[in-house]
Amino acid sequence: MKHGKKYAEAAKLVDRATLYEPNDAIALVKKTATAKFDETIEVHIRTGCDGRHAEQQIRGAVVLPNGTGKTVKVLVFAKGTKLDEAEAAGADHVGGEELIPKIQNDGWLDFDVVVATPDMMGVVGRLGKVLGPKGLMPNPKAGTVTMDVTKAVADIKAGKIEYRLDKSNIVHVPVGKASFTEEALQQNFDALMDAIVKARPSALKGQYLKSITLTSTMGPGVKVSVAKY
Repeated sequence: MKHGKKYAEAAKLVDRATLYEPNDAIALVKKTATAKFDETIEVHIRTGCDGRHAEQQIRGAVVLPNGTGKTVKVLVFAKGTKLDEAEAAGADHVGGEELIPKIQNDGWLDFDVVVATPDMMGVVGRLGKVLGPKGLMPNPKAGTVTMDVTKAVADIKAGKIEYRLDKSNIVHVPVGKASFTEEALQQNFDALMDAIVKARPSALKGQYLKSITLTSTMGPGVKVSVAKY
């Protein structure tokens, strides 16, 4: 993959052989985010887990203290008074069965997170083929299947992110924007790492966190020392 001049200049600032302390890595990633838009800062964590075994799966959610810097659109599947609660909490779309054909047939996907009350999961389950591959299916572990729709919507709007292993046992999550202060990024990074460390599967033998890389949308990756984790 050929990179542009800006990337090459930024890459010179990063020593690929060095494992940086988190605060140094954050400062470096901010410095190398030189695109014309506000780049997203992401963390990529390579684990020693084997996601093919259910007991070694990692999945959960964490509220970043300073949010993600992104406006998140929330769709809530509910009925009765729960619809009003979801609307009052600031959900962008609320509804029930009538939304199924809109999503299934019209390809409507104007939302980033789906929340559902448990009594609606039978309905939402019919959207498995559409929502599943996009990682949008509500899940109790991520707090998106719940009767407390007010809290679910408030948390998501406040900067709640979901983390899970991908097929190569890596966790990819955003921790903010390049425009955030180093302190805000550090607080978000710490909150994420606390959650990941606590999520260590008890069945796992050997090293849990193999590598951590911080990167901006267009910038080079900066390796973070895993020693303290």
